[in-house]
Amino acid sequence: MLIRFEARNFRSIGETVELSMVAVDRDRVEARTEALLGESLLPVAAIFGPNASGKSNVIAAFRWVRDAVANSLRVWDEQIPLEPFAFGRGPAMSSEFVVESTVDGVRNEYVLEVDRERVVYEGLFHYPEKKRRRIFERDGMELKLQRGLGGLSGTRELLTERTLALSVARRFNEPLVSTFARDLLNTQTLGNVPQRYQLAGIDFSARLAPGSSETMRWFEHSAEQTSLFDESELDIHVPYDRQQALALLRLADLGIEDVLVDTQEVSYSDSSEVRTRRRLRLLHRSNEDSVPFDFAAESEGTKTWFQLIGPVLKALRQGSLVLFDELDASLHPTLSAELIRLFHNPGTNPWGAQLIFTSHDTSLLSHLNRDEVWLTDKRADGSTRLGALADFAGERVRKSQNLEDAYLHGRFGALPQIDNAGLYRALGLIG
Repeated sequence: MLIRFEARNFRSIGETVELSMVAVDRDRVEARTEALLGESLLPVAAIFGPNASGKSNVIAAFRWVRDAVANSLRVWDEQIPLEPFAFGRGPAMSSEFVVESTVDGVRNEYVLEVDRERVVYEGLFHYPEKKRRRIFERDGMELKLQRGLGGLSGTRELLTERTLALSVARRFNEPLVSTFARDLLNTQTLGNVPQRYQLAGIDFSARLAPGSSETMRWFEHSAEQTSLFDESELDIHVPYDRQQALALLRLADLGIEDVLVDTQEVSYSDSSEVRTRRRLRLLHRSNEDSVPFDFAAESEGTKTWFQLIGPVLKALRQGSLVLFDELDASLHPTLSAELIRLFHNPGTNPWGAQLIFTSHDTSLLSHLNRDEVWLTDKRADGSTRLGALADFAGERVRKSQNLEDAYLHGRFGALPQIDNAGLYRALGLIG
């Protein structure tokens, strides 16, 4: 489970921001006890704040680290694709990220400092018996390994100034590295964070909403149907269950009774070539009939709910992390609340999966505890400030406080400042 995440000098994030999943109120069934850590961790965290305050960039920063570990060995040849804070000294400074999480109950810490030209510093540490021990540590091109990890010595041969040591080391059969890297790479992102999906050589990003291809796997796998996907691309650790996916789809009460995944032949007017492509249709029921609708014809709300089914079920099975940018976009508050319950409930979330999301929907505050809410606002220099609601402005927020009412009344700040006078003046309504 994620313990905390730090980011500095990334997009709108200037100074270091920290998001912690450590519970303040540990006497709740939702808080998961980590004995070796001596703390309880939360399955849900929500980030609220006005537009352009940097909520999405907190999500994007974590995803950047995940993608860096996945791709640096293959695609970081010319330059590190970094997006530093654009103002002040940001472009000239390095960026830093810290990910702390538990792996089999043991605390792990990954620290990364980079600029556009090179990896400045990188280290992976763990805390067996609560004492910090180095797995590997890299300063520039100098790499140090924990004694006894000679199997990772081949990392040095593949290391370059723009290649992460973790990207290389995870390919060797060393559990201390591979298990942490696997947990990080299993993080899934949904919502408005751009993604591309390519399965069996076919790019789905242009036709399906992000997450839809992952959901298709759950419906496509059944006893009566041969897989349409290249099995080498599938995560063999996830036992796909069509009935679970269908139950979650029906939970939304969208009038959909089944999902059809098949192939379709497509002809082109300027060519005699006929191609085959995947087709996804949702079977809608009426009083006396059922009609399949092409996925592209569905409402945005239906697409949003469909796209999250696969990633959410996968996370609940693996105990992994889901990042959801703008949870409330095209999704009814009742369904957003139901999604939060799935992660809160130990019955549906026995392995400690976590959901971190951004939202403007203040009604969701009534489904969250004070230590599950984070607030962003923009500093005078344009950078993002991220703070915990549980300890707002140094004053402990009462456990019993109505969070939605307090937020809407400006008790915690993080509300847009509306300049009515400026608008009226521009419209010529006032002098």
